[in-house]
Amino acid sequence: MPEEPRKIAEDHYFAALDAMADRLQEKALAEYQASVAADPTFTDAMHGLARALQDLHRVDEAIVVAQRITEIDPDDVMAYTSLSVLYQEKGMIAEAEAQGAKARVLGWKQQLKSKSL
Repeated sequence: MPEEPRKIAEDHYFAALDAMADRLQEKALAEYQASVAADPTFTDAMHGLARALQDLHRVDEAIVVAQRITEIDPDDVMAYTSLSVLYQEKGMIAEAEAQGAKARVLGWKQQLKSKSL
């Protein structure tokens, strides 16, 4: 019986974290890619993938991944923060500021929501 896709994704995700800790960027990238391939909705792995791509100076690819996270989870503050950093790295200051503002507003909304519970 085949393993559940999320279990496979998590195995690759944890292997990627280990590779990142060992500064093995290419290996981490491959593991993150395998994780996302196993479960395309696993945003934790997608965050790692975006970071690994950024570390390898593949900023355009990292932007695509971060944008995909916002499609899957429009309330993911970290995705907008990542986009802000990535756009800034490319010199796209207006876009970076817009994404940073989205992250701040979402963060405030989440804080207010948690206080009202």
